[in-house]
Amino acid sequence: MKSIEAARLTDKTEIKSFMDKLLQASPAQQTEVIVTEWDNALTRFANNGIHQNVAERDVSVRVRVVKDGKTGVASINQMNETAASDVLKRAIAIADLQPKGELVPMPGPAKSQPVNAWSDATAAATPEERADFVEAICDRARRAGLKAFGAFSTGAEQLAIANSLGVYHYQRSTDATVNSVVMGEAGSGYADRGAIDVREINKDDLADEVIDKAQRNQNAQPVEPGVYEVVLEEYAVAEMLEFMSFIGFGALAAQEERSFMRLGERITGENIDIWDDGLDPKGFPMSFDFEGVPKQKVQLINKGVASGLVYDMQTAQRASRQSTGHGLPAPNTEGPFAVNLFMAPGTTPRAELGGDIKRGIWVTRFWYVRVVEPKQSVITGMTREGTFLIENGKISRPVKDLRFTQSILDALTGTLAISRGTKLQISEYIGASRVPAVRLKAFTFTS
Repeated sequence: MKSIEAARLTDKTEIKSFMDKLLQASPAQQTEVIVTEWDNALTRFANNGIHQNVAERDVSVRVRVVKDGKTGVASINQMNETAASDVLKRAIAIADLQPKGELVPMPGPAKSQPVNAWSDATAAATPEERADFVEAICDRARRAGLKAFGAFSTGAEQLAIANSLGVYHYQRSTDATVNSVVMGEAGSGYADRGAIDVREINKDDLADEVIDKAQRNQNAQPVEPGVYEVVLEEYAVAEMLEFMSFIGFGALAAQEERSFMRLGERITGENIDIWDDGLDPKGFPMSFDFEGVPKQKVQLINKGVASGLVYDMQTAQRASRQSTGHGLPAPNTEGPFAVNLFMAPGTTPRAELGGDIKRGIWVTRFWYVRVVEPKQSVITGMTREGTFLIENGKISRPVKDLRFTQSILDALTGTLAISRGTKLQISEYIGASRVPAVRLKAFTFTS
């Protein structure tokens, strides 16, 4: 097969031809094919040195068929005639074995808006380029008497989806992500960056942040648990939004009466605006979802009022409305996801968020977060790699990491200030969010 040289991806026309042949060969009433191909590489470092370089190139072909009112799904990681015949036969056989049930409808053709999610520089990134970046962090840490750990990955991907109703969409994308933990004798700091274009990630900026955080976070002392005024950095805010998406922004959670979203009611402070927009180039854009439906912008919270949900084909059918383009590969039990999240910035310089806090906590990020009560948006977790006491408007000392148990909605109801800048935060799972840092009136630390 021909390839996109830098990223070693199969030519777009060959993918389209493969999918067309598979669709034509299917005896089912409806057939869907999703092809995902990726070429990723990663450089790991520890103790101020690179210790691992890995690379992976693979493809996933997923076939869904609807036959006699039953659904079958099968997948394979090859793209040739034998593989196509095999995966189609298995999908048909699986459908034949299923009981009849609720069918997830396939969409008809609709034009999607093109987005630019590709960078030649990222697709062509070399191990030497990643090593140079990593060495800049390790050298700075070494000279400061600290040890740097982390990973730097670059990758290219293409996604194509087609069905027997005439849908065909294709998109290629790249991403570069780097994270680092820098450790001293008695504490550590954390920082990460992500971008479509690897050239947008500044190694000096990242090194400055993580080393400064590590130096200030040495010899942390305990502080008593309780309710504190807090400043949450963008890392923590993004984690909260991701959990809001997971437990409440999707229509399935609302239909199953387990969502915190009470449409039309005020659920946070008036200064909170949150939306999902897969077409915004300031995020990680994607023009269609995994069911082949074009992305729509959805305002989720507008001036504190719950104003919208995201839908996939199944939940849209149940609600007698259109999908908003937020489907995962169907069928599934998770429902639709908001994976291109944005939170509106405010007007306060980030450095001034804690300016008049008499006694509070500055939180870098959360760790090991879990859901406690989804309908109340209660989560629990730990602070990590940079928790500080604020006294009389200034950070006075590092404190040992704390466990929190907190309703996200209650916390956001007490939003006192929002930074005027935002940060793109890449999800560990899927998608990304662009968020500011926030100052909250009350946040509950339990131990």
